[in-house]
Amino acid sequence: MTDTAISTTALTAKQYREARTRRAKRAGLLKHVFLILTSLIMIYPLIWMVSASFKPDNQIFGSLSLWPATFDWDNYGQGWTALSVSFTRFFLNSTLVTVLSVIGNVISCSFAAYAFARLEFTGKNMWFALMMMTLMVPYHVVLIPQYLLFLNLGWVNTYLPLIVPKFLAGEAFFIFLMIQFFRQLPRELDEAAMIDGCSPFKIYWAIIMPLSLPAMATAAIFSFIWTWEDFLGPLVYLNKVEDYTVPLALRMFLSQDGASQYGPMFAMSILSILPIFLFFLIFQRLIIRGIAMSGLK
Repeated sequence: MTDTAISTTALTAKQYREARTRRAKRAGLLKHVFLILTSLIMIYPLIWMVSASFKPDNQIFGSLSLWPATFDWDNYGQGWTALSVSFTRFFLNSTLVTVLSVIGNVISCSFAAYAFARLEFTGKNMWFALMMMTLMVPYHVVLIPQYLLFLNLGWVNTYLPLIVPKFLAGEAFFIFLMIQFFRQLPRELDEAAMIDGCSPFKIYWAIIMPLSLPAMATAAIFSFIWTWEDFLGPLVYLNKVEDYTVPLALRMFLSQDGASQYGPMFAMSILSILPIFLFFLIFQRLIIRGIAMSGLK
């Protein structure tokens, strides 16, 4: 091959590489534009709510602009004390129910998951199938039977119907998530511990649980979010305003006679999502690791 032919081939190859690089850059740019636009569409309701929390009531639905003409900071002060009970009480009620529910879910579901994943007992497969079937039963189907049960127990108008079931491993999703994670741990750890004389509970407490923090953090975060923002459960079981949780309190800003307080409601809505945002921000690395290792991708 002559020098001229070699130079031509090299030049053609260089042009091909440059063209491929330009196509890759254009494709990357289009992907980023698409993702940015999609993200803006997804967070638009949140941006609108933040904007509405700083607007007077007459501007919230009267202007399409996201930037308030005047910043009405009084919505936050008025919203905190606008109802017959201060929002301090509602936040404390939500915190009590949520913290106890998270503790109950993590402890009870990890025990159940450990039994299904690492122990052998009669009817294990049958019980596991029954547990999985509960995932397909909508909550609304069992709402009335549960209400009648708690009514006969005298638990209605207390926090017990919202907290006690969490300590009885009633969340099949968390059990399944932890089972998937526990199965990833080597069986040799259990066998070595049994040779050293450890009981099943000691193996769970000393070996399985410390290695399962990502899965437990994932369950804790989901449990925190679902309990904090739960509206139907407190609506059914709580009757006294002073016992209301934050979602029920936000509903009280709306009135059927047209005297709704939208500005304070949106201001309190912004404050109500801050605990969820902070909780997720602190434990986001653990939740990603837990979901990845449990196979729930």
